[in-house]
Amino acid sequence: MKTPDLFDLLDPQTMDDPYPWYASLREHAPVYRIPGTDVHLVSTRGLVEEVLDRQDDFSANLTGGLITGSEGEPAVFDLTEFGTPVDALATADEPEHTQHRKLVMPHVTPRAIATFEPRIRRWAIEAIDLLADAGGGDFIASVADPIPTRATALLVGLPVEDAEQLLAWAVTGAEILAGPTTRERLLEVGRETGAMAAYLARHLSRAVSATPDKPVSDVMGEIARSVREGRLSLEDGVANLVILVSAGGESTSGLMGNAVRMLAEQPLLQRSLREVPERIPAFVEEVARLESSFRGHYRLVKRSTRLGDVKLRSGDRLMLLWGAVNRDPSLFKNPDVVDLDRPNLREHVAFGRGIHFCVGARLARLEARVILEEWLARTRAFSLDPGCPPQYVRSIQVRRHLSLGVVVET
Repeated sequence: MKTPDLFDLLDPQTMDDPYPWYASLREHAPVYRIPGTDVHLVSTRGLVEEVLDRQDDFSANLTGGLITGSEGEPAVFDLTEFGTPVDALATADEPEHTQHRKLVMPHVTPRAIATFEPRIRRWAIEAIDLLADAGGGDFIASVADPIPTRATALLVGLPVEDAEQLLAWAVTGAEILAGPTTRERLLEVGRETGAMAAYLARHLSRAVSATPDKPVSDVMGEIARSVREGRLSLEDGVANLVILVSAGGESTSGLMGNAVRMLAEQPLLQRSLREVPERIPAFVEEVARLESSFRGHYRLVKRSTRLGDVKLRSGDRLMLLWGAVNRDPSLFKNPDVVDLDRPNLREHVAFGRGIHFCVGARLARLEARVILEEWLARTRAFSLDPGCPPQYVRSIQVRRHLSLGVVVET
């Protein structure tokens, strides 16, 4: 096993297959400072949980992250160069975090999310039939990208017909934390993110100005009511919407693409799920664990302290590696394989943990289950297209396919 400093974090091969790197980190350096930066990678369950529990020492506020420097080496950018960051939901600390979370929670209860199923199923049938009738194609462009983005728009209260533009903004925004992004590219990304924020501000302002004549039915209405009543600023409202729109569609797209790729690579598993579709929810959990849509999230060190054997200074940054934790052999027996009978099937941290547990987890699980049910029911078999090998987004933060060519038998 190579030690971590022999790996190139930004090398395309490492980004395509980060798991040897993660194993090396867990074994040799569970708190590993990337040379030349103030960023430390945290890769074991115990240390990640310790960070999450020590909120007085570690902040969720996003102040910057890794980019590619002028010589191709990892470097750090400071978000304050682009203005004062507004923290919301996943990047907010208490007490603001709880206030923001309360705006979303009424709309992601089991009863609320269940109402999404008929429309998601209809979208899935339409998209899958088109792909199957063509004998295959790009599963990402046809199914995995559009459906989760539409569902996110529905949850938030945005026009579903704007889903394509919302996805484009989300994908561009994800470059900020991707790693290969250069400082020059960040300026371009910042302009696109500004256009997204302006779009959301227009919709929120319209909702704030509207006379509420019926119960609030979506997150936009909830945020608008809070702004109208003076409990939330318009700026904070927009920040919450940016987080929801940016993360919602892209993360579930990653989950769906990884699920279909894994099934295409394992025909026996594919067949067993067709025969017993009741096991699809367990498979979704294993996909989330094995291929976490978000590989990691940042934390800011608030004061000088220690984590494990490593001294940290105020202002240092941590990246909590969910993807490494989810393959930790001390937690999961045979961690690199699909096991639908794991006794601790839901103990993964693909959706985070604690107060920052993903507010959209229930919707993501529903989308994945429904799409896989229809995909398996409406195909006889499918495999990867040898002429179009899977392509991953170049990122150290997200685990998402850029494209996934499949050949379908009906």
